[in-house]
Amino acid sequence: MGILFYLALAYILCSIPFGLVFVYLVKGEDIRKFGSGNIGATNVFRFGGAPVGILTLFFDALKGYLPVVLVMKAYPEQPLYHVMVAIVGILGHSYSIFLKFRGGKGVATGLGVCLALLPLQVALAAVVFAALFLTSGYVSLGSVGAALSLPLISLLTGVPGLYLLFTIAAAALVIIRHQENIRRLLLGTETKILWNKDREK
Repeated sequence: MGILFYLALAYILCSIPFGLVFVYLVKGEDIRKFGSGNIGATNVFRFGGAPVGILTLFFDALKGYLPVVLVMKAYPEQPLYHVMVAIVGILGHSYSIFLKFRGGKGVATGLGVCLALLPLQVALAAVVFAALFLTSGYVSLGSVGAALSLPLISLLTGVPGLYLLFTIAAAALVIIRHQENIRRLLLGTETKILWNKDREK
C-alpha cells in the first residue's frame, strides 16, 4: 500500500465526528446546536456530561493516533510520510468531509497524532496544559498554552527537523482555530469548565 492509502485513511478516519455521534446516541440531540456549537470534547463535556466528553476525547485522539502509527510502521525511515499523515489527520478533523468541510478545533486529534510522533514531548506539553487548566478553569487556555509549548519542548529535546516543523504548523492551526476563544479570554467572557455548581463562571 502506498502513501496515498495512508493519507486517505487519515483524512477519512479523522473526519468521523465522534462528538456529534456520541451526543446523538446518548441524548438524541445535535451538539452543534448547543454551547459553542463545536463537536469537540469540551463542548460535549458541557452538554453531554463527563462520560460522553471523555469518550469523545479518547476516540478523537485515537483516530489521530492510529493512521500515524500505521504509516510509521510501514515506512519507518520516511519522516516526511509520518508528518504528511499527521497533518492530513488534523485537517480531516477540522474540515470533515462528513460535515461539509467543517469540524472541530483539532486539539484532541492533534494530541493523538503527536502522541504517535513525539510521546515524550507530548507528555511534557500535557503538564503545561494541566497547569494552565487547573489554575484557570479554561480548557481553551490550556490547549493554546500546550500547543505553543510543544514546538519549544521539541526544539529543546532535539527532535528531527521535520517533526519540529510539524509541531510549529500544528500549533499555528490550533491558534487559528481558537481565535474566538482567545478573543473571549482577553475580554473575560470565555466559559470555564466548572467542577461544581458553586464555582465562579
